[in-house]
Amino acid sequence: MTLRVAIVGGGPAGIYAADILTKASAEAGADVSVDILERLPAPFGLVRYGVAPDHPRIKEIVKALQRVLAKPEVRFLGNVEYGVDVKLEDLRDFYDAVVVATGAMADRDLGIPGEELSYGAADFVSWYDAHPDVPQTWPLDAKSVAVLGVGNVALDVARVLAKTADEMLSTDIPAHVYEGLKAKTTTDVHVFARRGPAYAKFSPLELRELNHSPNVEVIVHPEGFDVDDHGMEHIGKHKAQKMVLDTLANWVGREPVGKPHRIHLHFAEAPTEILGGPDGVTTLRTERTRPLGDGSVEGTGQVTNWDVQAVYRAVGYRSTPLPGLPFDERAAVIPNDGGRVLDLDGDPIPGTFVTGWIKRGPVGLIGHTKSDAAETVGHLLAETGQTATLREPGDIDAYLAERNVDVATFEHWERLDQHEVALGEAEGRARVKVGDREGMLRAGRDG
Repeated sequence: MTLRVAIVGGGPAGIYAADILTKASAEAGADVSVDILERLPAPFGLVRYGVAPDHPRIKEIVKALQRVLAKPEVRFLGNVEYGVDVKLEDLRDFYDAVVVATGAMADRDLGIPGEELSYGAADFVSWYDAHPDVPQTWPLDAKSVAVLGVGNVALDVARVLAKTADEMLSTDIPAHVYEGLKAKTTTDVHVFARRGPAYAKFSPLELRELNHSPNVEVIVHPEGFDVDDHGMEHIGKHKAQKMVLDTLANWVGREPVGKPHRIHLHFAEAPTEILGGPDGVTTLRTERTRPLGDGSVEGTGQVTNWDVQAVYRAVGYRSTPLPGLPFDERAAVIPNDGGRVLDLDGDPIPGTFVTGWIKRGPVGLIGHTKSDAAETVGHLLAETGQTATLREPGDIDAYLAERNVDVATFEHWERLDQHEVALGEAEGRARVKVGDREGMLRAGRDG
């Protein structure tokens, strides 16, 4: 009998789990049928809605993911929201196992006074990536902006805020994002790091690309640009960190060349308070830090007030709870043992698994996601028996149809994909993204 598996979440984590599951089953001579349930009408998760539009090379991974979705053993059921259109107890009727792969799309908090005045980087990313569930407008009337964090998302936010709209017009952004960027008044973006440059989490390529715009000048401020013995030891163990430090060191003290927009990188400045009122942010307050010799830092008492009109938090993503499943609020993950979901007593919940960022937290790259999925799938195949009572693919289809769910299949996605490519061809671009849910569903139905 065919093993029936539902994967909740159509991003890389869920699709890799489907790929590994089908391959492992084939090698074992067993049959498996996998349905990927995704709340959006399009697959690929953060690859589509978390990668900056001016980084198309990263989106090349879509080609590999698309091949998985085209497998005969795999079905994509988009526009189906877990917890709204279908509950966990419902899925147990149709599937022998459920794998949760919903990732992390919320912003982590900083825990400082005035934080409610700031924007989450994830929300801004969703806007410029034309996520269909966010408003199509974004306030971009700040002349000077602060970005808190030193990861690649912080660089993406800073770069998009600093570059001109016309520079972004060669990407897949739709008209509402272009018009929003065209109206922005930002001239200076200040990026703040709590620690010194040895611990910056930028990738070397992302950092170097920051300096490629003809309209943006990168300024690395020398204050706080120190590396202690622990920092030297750290970069000695991490080649990428050394490349980042070398690039930053080459930029310290460069003479300005007069470009109209600037990205300022500030190290050893810990945000302590955001000041403002009903009309928005007026000031970011930071405290200079010093290293403690173990990679951590402490405040020095030296406070600086920065005249900024907007603050973006780019200090990491966070997963959110799902109905019917346990959740560890502190770690922001579903409690699990190697991908086996654990109940409140720490016992595995039969037939229930987790993979990706909601399993391990929002860390790691594609390699981690694959190994993560392999671990989870190994437990699933070893422990899952035939438990579903409604075993035909048509059973879940009928269930969703009864609830008037407008399911977007893989064929729908292919038509939407072709439609976006055609929109791009008309403008000399590779693609123009459709940014509203109904438009996506309509293009999926009609092409």
